[in-house]
Amino acid sequence: MTTLIATFALSIGNALHPAWPLYLKAALALHIASGMVAFICAPVALMTAKGGRTHRAWGKVYFWAMAVVAASALFLSILLPILFLALVAVFSFYAAFAGYRVLSLKDLPRGGHAGLTDWAAALITFVSSASLAAFGAVRPHMLSGLPRGVPVVLGCIGMLLGGRSIFIFLRPPPEKQFWWFEHMSGMIASYIAAVTAFSVVNLGPHFGNAWWVWLWPAIVGVPGIRVWKSAYRKKFSARQKVAAAAAG
Repeated sequence: MTTLIATFALSIGNALHPAWPLYLKAALALHIASGMVAFICAPVALMTAKGGRTHRAWGKVYFWAMAVVAASALFLSILLPILFLALVAVFSFYAAFAGYRVLSLKDLPRGGHAGLTDWAAALITFVSSASLAAFGAVRPHMLSGLPRGVPVVLGCIGMLLGGRSIFIFLRPPPEKQFWWFEHMSGMIASYIAAVTAFSVVNLGPHFGNAWWVWLWPAIVGVPGIRVWKSAYRKKFSARQKVAAAAAG
């Protein structure tokens, strides 16, 4: 299956940019193939039992696929060069990174500390996202390819992602299950970024470079995350009450 996806992606790369040298075509093919893998894996991980073997296996594949998506995007953005691709790649991957890393930070409410890698990733994401928003507001011509206003919105989302992590590192939440919400929120947010890329590539040719082509996944997905978190908080609260009553 992986070979078929890679072959299909490379054929798309050749068709889109026939004049590119082979290494750029290969990077684009890798980017497309890993994006397709992530796009397929995420729904499976989300729909299977949380914490189960299937969920963990597909979740890991999704995470590393997103890592390849980000790395190949950074590679292409440097060589082409495309500034906004680099800036967007950073915060898009950070959502998955933060969601994955929080599984190793469950002890924060009990005196644990975030590592140097966690701090560095959060700070880099915040700074690069602030740069994206600033360029979009002051120097939009430097971000050719993005509709006006979209860089500001995307930059603010990235700043919220990085800023929230920094806040949690400084003031760990007392809630023992905080990692559950941060894990799922980060993974879903990263999938929103993947859907955004899918939307731009597939809807853009038909509807042009309209702002909603870039932002509809966030408009739908961000409130969806809030609803999901509220539902699970009620579910966990009900379980705790039943457990307390049983203990009493």
